[in-house]
Amino acid sequence: MPTAQHVEPRTSAAPPRSGQAPAPGTPAGTPPGTPAATEATVTDPALVKRAVKAAALGNAMEWFDFGVYSYIAVTLGKVFFPSGNPTAQLLSTFGAFAAAFLIRPLGGMVFGPLGDRVGRQKVLALTMIMMAAGTFAIGLIPSYASIGVWAPVLLLLARLVQGFSTGGEYAGASTFIAEYAPDKRRGFLGSWLEFGTLAGYIGGAGLVTLMTALLSSSDLESWGWRIPFLIAGPMGLIGLYLRMRLEETPAFAAELDKAHKDEQTRPKVRVRDMVTGQWRALLLCVGLVLVFNVTDYMLLSYMPSYLTSELKYDETHGLLVVLVVMALMMCAQPFMGALTDRVGRRPVIAAGCAGFLLLSVPALLLIREGSLWAIGLGMAALGLLLVCFTASMPSALPALFPTSVRYGSLSIGFNISVSVFGGTTPLVVTALIGATGDVMMPAYYMMAAAVVGGIAVWYMAESAGRPLPGSPPAVETRAEARALASAGALAGARAERT
Repeated sequence: MPTAQHVEPRTSAAPPRSGQAPAPGTPAGTPPGTPAATEATVTDPALVKRAVKAAALGNAMEWFDFGVYSYIAVTLGKVFFPSGNPTAQLLSTFGAFAAAFLIRPLGGMVFGPLGDRVGRQKVLALTMIMMAAGTFAIGLIPSYASIGVWAPVLLLLARLVQGFSTGGEYAGASTFIAEYAPDKRRGFLGSWLEFGTLAGYIGGAGLVTLMTALLSSSDLESWGWRIPFLIAGPMGLIGLYLRMRLEETPAFAAELDKAHKDEQTRPKVRVRDMVTGQWRALLLCVGLVLVFNVTDYMLLSYMPSYLTSELKYDETHGLLVVLVVMALMMCAQPFMGALTDRVGRRPVIAAGCAGFLLLSVPALLLIREGSLWAIGLGMAALGLLLVCFTASMPSALPALFPTSVRYGSLSIGFNISVSVFGGTTPLVVTALIGATGDVMMPAYYMMAAAVVGGIAVWYMAESAGRPLPGSPPAVETRAEARALASAGALAGARAERT
């Protein structure tokens, strides 16, 4: 066994070798390579800022597409699924929307383990370009009137490419930010990932709203709907450039160093270890993602179509209401993220679950009242409750798993939950309303999701202000690192005396 040695506080650009002997101050009996207080990572603010920006931009592009698809669903139904029944058209369009989510777990099982083996940065660059290509391709597909059944087939193929690439996007982006961020600010920095989501939604919804207001229905159906999808090409190139300029996270760099120490070229990553070895964390992940995504897709993807198709509300005004609600959520996002660093992730997520359980029915009744102020108030209430999840999850979910399997396990758990529950929300709720005639189904669905989320948050451990599993503490200054080193030395001395 190597002799103990002192480890200086390190910067995120140059992680020390892992697999070394415990540093001074580590309690007796601690295995070599166990993170100690003296091994604290001193984060580089410039690198952290670049990492957050690149991850958030990729998420913004992903949800720009999903936002556009949701808000222009009625038009897409007419272009790709001609039918005399508007409900059948909408169901067909949302069916193609949901199909992308069915392949997401496969993408997660490919990109997740790959990210734990070759690196987070490389995989995130790959998912970025695939996602942009799939979105751009939708804008080039001829209509049903031009090529018949091949139009919806090509639309489905493009959506499958998007879904496959998205399988590695969110887990990788949240992992990337979490592994760069200092422990005390991980909630605040992680919240910018969902800020990018909302920015993408607003960009997509704003563009659709503008086109709906400026173009006639015939122009929108013939060529206008293509514009938002074609914009994805340049956006993807910008995102790819930003991601290619990033360095690997300190946590993964340490895993690589450990592999070299053990005379391996890459870390050993087995899918079995990501599942059977992390079954409890995976169950918690599925439950948390369920409440997060059911409420997210209900509010941001389904509600515009609900206002138009079920309540016969003016399409343009409905889009504007949702746009304002998303802008309100963007303003609240970083403040709520900072709050999770102060009071913890669990209280904030629990508050969101309780809010959806108690307020979903009153909020939907307000929305159904029909006046602009009532719809705005009901949507704003749901939006602010949703911020409890959007601000917490990017930092809470990566903390469920250790570094060696974080990307892979999170990808598997996240995408299974999104595919089964989140992405199918518009389709399931539309079908339930059609089968039962009960237009309050959206509220009941959100309440059921809140119960599942509440159970998950009851069993999850608090992660705010604590190091990620398998990683040493991450601090912002060398003074903090020295303070941790002193505390570790004191704890070690006490342990030896006892």
